[in-house]
Amino acid sequence: MRFWNETFVVWRRQMRMNLRNPAWVIIGLTQPILYLALFGPLLEPLAAQIGADNAYTFFVPGLLVQLGLFGALFAGFGLISEWRDGVIEAERVTPASRTALLLGRVLRDVVLLAVQGIVLIAIGFLFGLRGSIGGMLFGLLLVILLGAACSAGSNALALTVKSEDVMAPILNSISLPVLLLAGILLPISARSGAPDWLIIASDFIPVKYVVNAVREVFTGVFASSAVLWGSVWTVVLFAAGLYVGTRTFRKENA
Repeated sequence: MRFWNETFVVWRRQMRMNLRNPAWVIIGLTQPILYLALFGPLLEPLAAQIGADNAYTFFVPGLLVQLGLFGALFAGFGLISEWRDGVIEAERVTPASRTALLLGRVLRDVVLLAVQGIVLIAIGFLFGLRGSIGGMLFGLLLVILLGAACSAGSNALALTVKSEDVMAPILNSISLPVLLLAGILLPISARSGAPDWLIIASDFIPVKYVVNAVREVFTGVFASSAVLWGSVWTVVLFAAGLYVGTRTFRKENA
């Protein structure tokens, strides 16, 4: 019970900080909406070619994963600022669990991601998104777990490098290949005209399977290999992110 109380205290403080300055939340939501408005119409004539009955039912899941991935992946920059201001050092002298210090921050990112995801799906309906409501909720759950993994990993990296100048190129070198190879914007498949070498390279990107799973469940399909593999990879990434994050926090705060 004490652990969860400590987690709640950290989460509440982090939420207050974000609500006082919601600029990053708004910016994080604005980018996928711009993609939806400016890039989505280009997919409508290509929907049949890429194997989609509805362009937005295909496109919104990719944007949702992009929101969870990039919104949480850069969360660690705030931790560097807190470390520089002495907040982390002040938390270290308290008897609070080191895991709670991480989990409270991850839960903040999860809550923000859930709100942004709901808003994105709602706006998607205005553009023509159609599909299974239950599937959309399950897809949002997968994205939230992926976002939690990215948040934990980002905070761990921030606490390790303690420099925005070092962290920025590392994250960019990770995020760009994932964006291009995971099929977030366009599918990486033979049907879409992708060359064999690109398809093979994309198979090594775990996020690709999450994207495929979210797209499947949005159409109401749950019993498929794509959903199974996407769910498995989501759980693996979630567990790995929390493991790395908690281990780093315990080590750095020992």
